[in-house]
This record gives sequence, structure tokens and C-alpha cells, in this order.
Amino acid sequence: MPKPQTAESLDARIAAAVQAVRQPRPRQVRPIVVIGAGGIVRAAHLPAYEKAGFSVIGLMDQDRDKAAALAAERHIPHSFGAVAEAVSFAPSDAVFDVAVPASQLVHILPHLPHKANVLIQKPMGETLQEARVIRDLCRSKGFTAAVNFSLRYSPNNLAVAALASSGLLGEIHDIEVQTSTYTPWHLWTFLATAPRLEILYHSIHYFDLIRSWLGNPQGVYARTVKNPHTANLAATRTIAILDYGNSKRVFVATNHNHNFGLDHQHSFIQWEGLNGAARITMGVNLGYPTGKPDTAEYAERSLDSPRWRPVPISGNNFPDAFMGTMGALQCFAEGSISTLPSHFEDAFQTMALVEALYRSSELPGQPLPLDE
Repeated sequence: MPKPQTAESLDARIAAAVQAVRQPRPRQVRPIVVIGAGGIVRAAHLPAYEKAGFSVIGLMDQDRDKAAALAAERHIPHSFGAVAEAVSFAPSDAVFDVAVPASQLVHILPHLPHKANVLIQKPMGETLQEARVIRDLCRSKGFTAAVNFSLRYSPNNLAVAALASSGLLGEIHDIEVQTSTYTPWHLWTFLATAPRLEILYHSIHYFDLIRSWLGNPQGVYARTVKNPHTANLAATRTIAILDYGNSKRVFVATNHNHNFGLDHQHSFIQWEGLNGAARITMGVNLGYPTGKPDTAEYAERSLDSPRWRPVPISGNNFPDAFMGTMGALQCFAEGSISTLPSHFEDAFQTMALVEALYRSSELPGQPLPLDE
């Protein structure tokens, strides 16, 4: 076995790997028209675009007063109460940022211009059937469109991807996602009647991220269940295993009802490879909505006593990752990058994975062979 590198050389390799991490940015920034004025727009979209220097020229919401108030607060020059008004106003090179509940997508997208540039808030509809309708709409209207799977562009995930590209992780054989937090679901009123909740609106980010690292699994095993403290809601706790063959372990475990203070709340993703391991924390989930800073760590695999080392990152998932999803779409639209990671065709495959998870959850488990 080769001699382990010194701590100084390892720290230097980590620093060198992540120093070039940047959010994608187009050569020529396009104006943005935002459709939707809800909490995610206020907390993530608009702060991200302001930080990136992306120009938001209009904001639309079916509640015209709500749109006008948020536009005035964020110094956006125009607001609208109807999609037709926003479309009529938008210049030909605009990007439509459609940030509405999933059930509204199939009603809004048909009204956007042919060949429009569109960023679609996740999920891509509430069911695979709706996702298929959205995919076919994007195809028939010639959209340059992506779904806003922002976790792919979280600064700490980008840092781990850079470590992997530099060989510090080696072949990935284990991905573990664990979230045990208290999520105040009442902040999103439309979820009160949603037939699907945890996997579709939260863990979909984790499953999409796993796909970005390992591709589609061979199959899934899942169980998503309700919580007695939020009995009016659909399932908010999930255990899922993704089958990538006999040499990889991949699972997601979430509990959104850990309402016992911050001491034992956790929200992390961990990768283990042949050469090393990495872990990121998703700080926004801890004590939501106040949250904590995101972090990233790395540990080398060696015979000596390995230790976890902090990985320098710049920014957090909220709002920095939203710079990435919009920046990547604009780069792809202008041709400065050749692939769009969260393209609607790829996002449809994430929705197919979500559908498989729900179908698996509905199947009975293997009974105990007590009568043999």
C-alpha cells in the first residue's frame, strides 16, 4: 500500500480541488420574469439572483397585490396578476422562472411562448402522469427548460464533486442521506391537501442528487409513513433503499417530526469511496426556517488514524444553489455549455424514480415465516 500523504499535502490537495468551484454563469445575462411570489421566491430565488447580478424585470402572481408588494420590496420594476400580462411584457430573450405549486404547472406552461427559456420549480408535477404531460409540453413548444433541482448546485455538493474529480474519493460505493429535523409544514398551505408530500416535495432533492452521482438505480425499496402529530398531512417520514447492485449501499432516511430541540437534529449526505469519504450538512433544514450554515468535510482512507477535515466552501444551498440552476440554464441557452444537468428530460427520470418509490411503499412487506 502506498505511503499515506502528509497532513500538509492532503490539505493542499483539498484546497486545490475546491478553489476552482464556481456557479455556472452566462457570458450574456438574460432578463428574468418570475411567475409566483411565494415563500421560496422570497427566500431563495430573488436573493440568489440579486447576489448573482441577474436582472429580474417582472414578477407575476395570481394575487396581484402580493406580487406588487414583493416587487416593491425587492425593487423589481414591474408586477402582474396574470400570466398573459407577464408573457406580453417579456422580451424575446427572457427566462421565465416558474415557481408555483406543482399542480399549477400544467396550467401555466401552455401559455408561455414557443421556444421560451423556462426554469420550472420542482417537483415536475405531482405525479408521473403530470410529469409526462409537462415533458411533452416542453418538447412540443420547443422550450429550453430545466427543473430547479437546486441541491445539485449547493456549494458543498459542488465541493465534494470537485474532490471526486481530483481522485480524493475514488469509486463511490456508499451514499447515505439522513435527515431528522422539525419541518413546519404549515408554512406551505397548499401542502395541507397534497396527496403526496415528503418524497415528492422534500426528498426528491436527495434522490435527484443520487441520480446525478450514480445514474438510475436498478430498483427501489421504500416505505413512507404519516406522523400522528401531523395526521392531517400525507406521509412525512421515509426510509428508502436504492438498488445499485451488490457492491453499493445507497439509502435515504428522513423524519420531519423530530420536535425535540436542536441537540439531536441532523441533516447530512455522506459519500464513501475507495480512497476517502465526504460528508455535507444541509444547514437550512436545521431549525428551519432560521437554519445553520452548510458545511463539508473529507476523510482520507488510510492505515493511520484518519480524521475528518473541513472542506472550504463559499455560500449555502439557500440562496447560492439557485444561482447555479438559473446560471446553468442561461449558459445552455446561449451555447456556452453543451449539457444541462437538470434538463426536463433528465428531471422526468427523477420523477420516474419518485413514482417507483411510492409504488414500492404501497406493496406489502415480506411476512415472517412463523408458520413453517
